[in-house]
Amino acid sequence: MVRLFAAIAVMLLAVILTGAAEGPHPSLPRLAAQTNPTPAQSAPTAGQGQMLGKLAATPPEVIYDLSLLPAPVARLREQIIEAARSGDIERLRPILDGNGITPVFSFGGDTDAIQFWKDVSGDGEGRELLAIMIEVFEAGFVRVKHDGPSEIYVWPYFAEVPLSGLSPEQQVELYKLVTAQDVKDMEEFGAYIFYRAGITPDGQWQFFVAGD
Repeated sequence: MVRLFAAIAVMLLAVILTGAAEGPHPSLPRLAAQTNPTPAQSAPTAGQGQMLGKLAATPPEVIYDLSLLPAPVARLREQIIEAARSGDIERLRPILDGNGITPVFSFGGDTDAIQFWKDVSGDGEGRELLAIMIEVFEAGFVRVKHDGPSEIYVWPYFAEVPLSGLSPEQQVELYKLVTAQDVKDMEEFGAYIFYRAGITPDGQWQFFVAGD
């Protein structure tokens, strides 16, 4: 079910942007929250703002070599993957509690990331979401440099590169995360809007969110 959210999100966004929205689908009460930022979340931090910004004029280098990650980033990534592989989404709670900030996980007013991820996961326990989290963090990534001192490592790299320029090999990587129909919908929308994650060089988890 979660793998269809990207395609559904595109359709909902199109309706919202044209002013013809009649409300979220009754079976997807949380999807609207992912695509409609609340005033409280309309001013993200520099790192969190990366997921809301436009693609850079020059796409960043796609990286697969994990040894190029700063030690705090590599350590947090491994902790998240280890927790996700356990099948117990509550294993992520200590990571969230020790993060210093709550990573952006929704574009609505939700306050409990664990409960939100359970709710949007097809199995109701968050395990589908955990599988997607693993796939995201095992994909290639990019180092995004902002104006000024801030930078962030973003997974998967599709969030930061034009989908129209992907090689056949990269398209195969994308299909590991989403369906072919999802890709078509995202190309029409103009951006990758499935799950993406960001970690700052000092090891702070900034976001794990879908939508745009």
